Amino acid sequence: MSLFGKIFRKKEIELEPCDLSILGTDVHSHLIPGIDDGAKNMDDSLILIRALVELGYKKIITTPHVMCDYYRNTPEIILGGLSELQKKIKEENIEVEISAAAEYNLDADFEPKISNNELLTFGEKYVLFELPFMQEPPNLGSAIFEMQTNGYIPVLAHAERYPFWFHDFQKIMDLRERGVKIQLNINSLTGYYGPEVRAVGERLIDESCLDLLGSDCHHYGHIELLNQARKKPYLHRAIEIPGLINKEL
Repeated sequence: MSLFGKIFRKKEIELEPCDLSILGTDVHSHLIPGIDDGAKNMDDSLILIRALVELGYKKIITTPHVMCDYYRNTPEIILGGLSELQKKIKEENIEVEISAAAEYNLDADFEPKISNNELLTFGEKYVLFELPFMQEPPNLGSAIFEMQTNGYIPVLAHAERYPFWFHDFQKIMDLRERGVKIQLNINSLTGYYGPEVRAVGERLIDESCLDLLGSDCHHYGHIELLNQARKKPYLHRAIEIPGLINKEL
């Protein structure tokens, strides 16, 4: 089906909810209370974490925003918040392993953090980073090169959501050829971010141009969307893609 056809689709068949325990690990969320636009307080964090566990996740790698103009989070802030959250999870007897990395915005402060070895990573030195949504940043290539030169593995957050690539899918494939790992937001498959985003997300699955799936959970509305997404045929296909990194973490 063409991109145009996917945007103007007929009502699709829904399946029985798929089992997210097949993934095991969620690699993109905003669950540390009060440090970005995710969970506002500890109660919010625990509600979201319990819900993710009920969906089948055994491990959560939460990734607060790091942005020079909005969320100036440092490793100390993130890891301090994580420590408090881990204590509370233990007190509440919630059976989940939780750790933290970050979602870095590719802004003016990002490349100095690479050279200064200041990046929080997960797994095999994976670095989750996002792009500004208005236009492709001119330093995208140099930032990828710097990450790889310094031993990091770049992971592009929600690659399906960037409007400047809606009609240039080859750019995403080219990045993957360069060693950038591609992360898809599960909720993109519901149309939550718009029909164009959904269409690109589905093409990522069609082309097996996909390395990680993430919830990008900020609030309980995202949990409700995850439950919708679990019925989508494309998510059933996505969780079976060979080599998904979620399963190795």
